[in-house]
Amino acid sequence: MDYFLQKNSSDLQKLIGKIGKFSKKIIIDDEADYASPNAKINKKEQTKINELVAELIRNDGKYIGVTATPARLDLNNTFENISNSWVYFPAHDSYTGQDDFFPTNFENGKLKYKIEFLPEKYDDPQYLREALFRFFVNIAYLNLYKNNQEKYYSMLIHTSGRTDDHFKDHDDIVSIIDILKNEKKFDKYVERIYKIAKKKYKEEEKAENITKYILENKNRNAILVINSKKDKENLNNSATPKSLFTIAIGGNIVSRGVTFNNLLSMYFTRAVKGKFQQDTYIQRARMFGARNDYLKYFELTIPQKLYEDWHRCFFFHELALAPVKSGNPPVWVEDRKISSVAPSSIDQSTIQINSGEMNFKIFDYTNEIKELITNKIKSFKKIEQLRELIGNPSLSLYLINAIKKLSPDGNNSLAIHSSGSIESYKDADKDHISRKKGLIGKRDLEEKKFPHAIHHIKIFYNLENKARVFYKFTGVNSIKFLKKLRNNYDKN
Repeated sequence: MDYFLQKNSSDLQKLIGKIGKFSKKIIIDDEADYASPNAKINKKEQTKINELVAELIRNDGKYIGVTATPARLDLNNTFENISNSWVYFPAHDSYTGQDDFFPTNFENGKLKYKIEFLPEKYDDPQYLREALFRFFVNIAYLNLYKNNQEKYYSMLIHTSGRTDDHFKDHDDIVSIIDILKNEKKFDKYVERIYKIAKKKYKEEEKAENITKYILENKNRNAILVINSKKDKENLNNSATPKSLFTIAIGGNIVSRGVTFNNLLSMYFTRAVKGKFQQDTYIQRARMFGARNDYLKYFELTIPQKLYEDWHRCFFFHELALAPVKSGNPPVWVEDRKISSVAPSSIDQSTIQINSGEMNFKIFDYTNEIKELITNKIKSFKKIEQLRELIGNPSLSLYLINAIKKLSPDGNNSLAIHSSGSIESYKDADKDHISRKKGLIGKRDLEEKKFPHAIHHIKIFYNLENKARVFYKFTGVNSIKFLKKLRNNYDKN
């Protein structure tokens, strides 16, 4: 017997009434990090959804949470989930995601798609108008020169979570399209569209044909505001466009669980006054999807600082999950601007916060490794050779790529220190080579020897010649690593 329902208290209570007494229930929770975690965990209280889901799985029920952002579940200790039981689902071959839109080594001009950076003061409607014109031009080009048959595309405008702002965006778009039907500003706008087409696609004939196509089809548009679940029809018509030029405007409802087919353009200016919440902004990456057929024509319009913060959200997310893929618990990464999850969701009784330090799987400390550490070769080459000797579980390739990306002084930004024995630390766990306070202290940083270093690598070993790599970041944006203490791991 299967039941499908929305995750709200009314439906959950009805479900409990129907199947609460049954044994061996399997509960599959889609978007599991949304509503299911207990946001009152540190008040010794329980949120309603958390209480009801817990009631469903009570006794012998099995819980399976599905999410792209598991940090909240882990840091909240939701239903005592265990990260070494997590199952990763690979994306299909046509999917374009983090590695395409937020590559570790970002170079504008070498991206697989087009990015347009907005100035710091981007409130002027001209920037939205220019993005809209580029969207029109790209649709015209694809349908005139690339597609075997005409296709409809959508543009997502995400500027705010406020409904008043959405209606203002709607009115601005309507005004722009109306002017294309009005002779007073008609010539000015048509000329601008032509210039954009000429710049993008070089040839005058193509620019003329593109401009003509847009003017002939300007009435084939849909401008849809999506503010809440009440706008379900607008949401459906945006997710799968039913008009040639489909423009979707929305906030919170498009931040989670919505895939936009044939999304060709995204205008994203939604920033925050305080800290970026990593899991929230990862869910807002609506540009991800099956874009391979037209990825090179996809355009993201965004303020550069916002892109950089968003880029760092994904960078931290992947860095946090790297240990899990090696069989170790996740280590969630934060800095002064970016938080992993809302602080209220973090179970303070189960979380250890290490300022700037993380470690990897234990390995055998061989003479070959000892010789490498003392070898006077450049630090990037040394860390690569170290990884070759000890393997990815013991030194993440993603960390190495991250270090290279965030090294303003190149090799001088990375210090690989002489190895140290853990035996001298009275409060350390010498078998598992760990210490609650961390192991890389101020003296270990050797600031005089490595004055420009912001990344620090040091191996600690025990009497059995078992060792572990420790990493510490000391850059300007002080990084914190959050790790759940209570977990069913073998601690290797």
